[in-house]
Amino acid sequence: MIQRIIAQTVPFFPKKIVWLFSKKYIAGENLEDALKTIGKLHKINITSTIDVLGESIASHEQALNCQLLYLQTIEEIRKAKLHSTFSLKPTMFGLLWDEDFCYTCIRKIVMTAQQSNFFVRIDMEDSQCTSKEILLYEKLYMEFPANVGIVFQACLKRTYSDLHYLKSFAKKENGLNVRLCKGIYRETPDIAFLKKQEIRDNFLQCLEFMLENKIFAAIATHDSYLISKSIQLLKLYDKTRADYEFQMLLGVRPKLRTHLVNEGHSMRVYVPYGIQWFQYSARRLQENPHMVWDILTGIFNTK
Repeated sequence: MIQRIIAQTVPFFPKKIVWLFSKKYIAGENLEDALKTIGKLHKINITSTIDVLGESIASHEQALNCQLLYLQTIEEIRKAKLHSTFSLKPTMFGLLWDEDFCYTCIRKIVMTAQQSNFFVRIDMEDSQCTSKEILLYEKLYMEFPANVGIVFQACLKRTYSDLHYLKSFAKKENGLNVRLCKGIYRETPDIAFLKKQEIRDNFLQCLEFMLENKIFAAIATHDSYLISKSIQLLKLYDKTRADYEFQMLLGVRPKLRTHLVNEGHSMRVYVPYGIQWFQYSARRLQENPHMVWDILTGIFNTK
């Protein structure tokens, strides 16, 4: 109840107050802020994935503006000679009301990224988007197999079978690249696991399938239990750094992140930036009140 009250009142807080909460996990409003953050991470042997923040849009003009922001970001990263991947949400490009237009917008981003040997990750959103985003990924993968990946959520009951579907169209010369996370969207019990250990168990089952089938595993979690079990599976399947990486959110559990790097694991950090940071923070907390404690715990948990 307290979590929900805090989350619902966030939009009415002064921006300066919300920024005190948000600044630990958002690089800033401008691309320059993101570039500085990426540079700092590179100095400590951590790579990045950039997310340009934005809400679901309602017009083709808004979608094209989002596309332009990504194209500019890719160009500035290239000019700065930094290495980063890019994460994007298809609803920013009209997925829910014009799938063909969405595909055209994202295709241009992926094609531009490919020209500089960059990689684009299609983020997974709530369950109304799941099938649409898998089909979008499949279409892009057929043309850009080495430069595009997707995200799956262990909380969804369908994820294990979705991985089987991906395997059915994988190219031998270019394998699949999947970020596996728990998932943060509030879903109903008929389609999602709701208990913590059930989600963990499905996460590990899905990860093992990925490792068995030579799917590059981007292991996105701050859960010490899952990290420990994932490392056990990596050893069991004799995986090298070329086969996987760990991923974490900016500002969350930095000491654990550093420990994994020092142990020889590859680490990539999710770096969101943009002028819509306030809307993003408020919306995410309203949709997922449990994130109030999850994020605060992560920020202040230095173990």
